[in-house]
Amino acid sequence: MLCPKKKRMDLSINEVQTVREKLQQESNHSSNGKSSSNHSRPPFPSIYSNLNVRQYRGKRAIDLTIGTVALIFCLVLFPFIAIGIKLSSKGPVFFKQKRTGQNGVVFMCYKFRTMKANAAKPSNGMPDITLEEDDRIFNFGKLLRLLNLDELPQIINVLKGDMSLVGPRPYPVKECSYWNSTFDDFFYRYAVKPGITGFSQVKGYRGGTYSVEHMRKRTDYDLIYVQKNTLSMDLLIILKTVTKMINLDTNAH
Repeated sequence: MLCPKKKRMDLSINEVQTVREKLQQESNHSSNGKSSSNHSRPPFPSIYSNLNVRQYRGKRAIDLTIGTVALIFCLVLFPFIAIGIKLSSKGPVFFKQKRTGQNGVVFMCYKFRTMKANAAKPSNGMPDITLEEDDRIFNFGKLLRLLNLDELPQIINVLKGDMSLVGPRPYPVKECSYWNSTFDDFFYRYAVKPGITGFSQVKGYRGGTYSVEHMRKRTDYDLIYVQKNTLSMDLLIILKTVTKMINLDTNAH
């Protein structure tokens, strides 16, 4: 029974071209006669409205069930994490940021704060990305990132319906715009809800980067997930994520 799951997770990156073609065909088909939406969207992607929304039956139920259990776990850890943040850096416990979600809809994403409050941002016109050895991250924040615990508040986003447990990671609006202008197929990632973890993350592609090569591979894995996502794939991604957290093999920074 495990073999089919493994095969599904280990899809060759050579399948990406076929995936792109399928997604494009679906988007072209769904654009016929579709009217514009009143949702808040970034100014660049009118093409978002052509996306064919993809979600297997039962995915929302899985999000609510596991999300509720995870929320209890988060509430148990919250006092200790809050104290650690307050002792390490002045500022709020939580960090809120507008990010791009399914179909380009902008939502408020929650995290535990891991960076110094009012830290300087790039002034070169590039999106503000957290890179390796970023000196804006305080020590306790590094630990939270290593263990992926900084993402726990996004369980609230899952329960609200902004996100799913599994899906392509949501990027800040400006960063999303940047990569959308770099890759002509980047917007297909938003045919599904963004996730706390995803296929590209368990494959080792995570963390802030300006590398086009890195983001190309990450986007490829995201597109494979968009096309192939199933219940068994989601459960295996969750299992692999937890395993990586336990083994401190998250590639986080």
